Amino acid sequence: MEFFNNHKLLFRTAFLFFAVLTILVAILPALNNQRNNQPLPTSAPISEDAVKGKAIYIANGCVACHTQQVRNVDMDKIWGSRPSIAADYAAIKRTDFWRNTATLMGTERTGPDLTDAGNRQPSIDWNLVHLFNPRAVVKESIMPAYTWLFTLKKQADKGDVVVNVPKEFLEGKEGKLVATKDALYLIAYLQSLKQVKLPDGVTTPEFLYKQKTIETKAGGAGNEPDGVALYTANCQSCHQPNGEGLPGAFPPLKGSPVVNGDNLQLYVDIIMNGYDARAEYAVMPSVGTNANLSAAEITAIINHERTSWGNHAKKVTEDEIKRLLEYVKLKAKN
Repeated sequence: MEFFNNHKLLFRTAFLFFAVLTILVAILPALNNQRNNQPLPTSAPISEDAVKGKAIYIANGCVACHTQQVRNVDMDKIWGSRPSIAADYAAIKRTDFWRNTATLMGTERTGPDLTDAGNRQPSIDWNLVHLFNPRAVVKESIMPAYTWLFTLKKQADKGDVVVNVPKEFLEGKEGKLVATKDALYLIAYLQSLKQVKLPDGVTTPEFLYKQKTIETKAGGAGNEPDGVALYTANCQSCHQPNGEGLPGAFPPLKGSPVVNGDNLQLYVDIIMNGYDARAEYAVMPSVGTNANLSAAEITAIINHERTSWGNHAKKVTEDEIKRLLEYVKLKAKN
């Protein structure tokens, strides 16, 4: 029993066991993962601004409420086009020698998953309004307001990014709301989160446990997609459930001359390629292209918008939209 009475030998042996187990259980598997998993060919390196934004994301505890993982179950399909794979996280590097930020995959979804946030909501204007006060764009949101990432100035300086927030959220204060560098860094990180497509020829994993969904409207004809659900998923965050938008930020669809007008080519072009022709409103991203909306889905969205909130425009047909889509896509290429 001399071994147990010799404290030096005891501690050296314990340390040796610890070191060997660490190498076998942690270090060697990690090196093996690095060899077996490489970033996808089309993945882009994270920008310097996004790296700084990631540090702000960590410092503010965003990982406590938001995940960055699309699980292999059908209910996660809204967060990405496919389940997450190891290659999605292979390019993530240590913050420095002492700190490893891991993958920020998270464990809870108090807020929505952010895996593909850069594609789902690419509008910097929407993201800034949402960051300043989430209730401005999503009334039911329980996310805290990050007001300290913004400054209220009497006059904006050259180069300042002015955030168009409805006056009621400024608590009676006058001036221009300006995003700080930290706010812009954080948005740069959020916009860098984009699910990368798999290389051609690689089979996309299927989601498990598919849910039965109702794809037809009550009283609708055939397989007509649900325009209400599509509007909610793709348009509502900016234009709001009542179609009235946000003053100074996002234009209303209620009573809109584009929605109620006869220029369907412009209407489809805006949905597919975005819009930046009105200085008083934020730039609209190319929602239709980003979401890969089909002609049937675009038709359903347009018909919902043209017959809601007091709009009484004539409904459009899928054939009309198909013809316009071909022209709009051809125009975009040229």
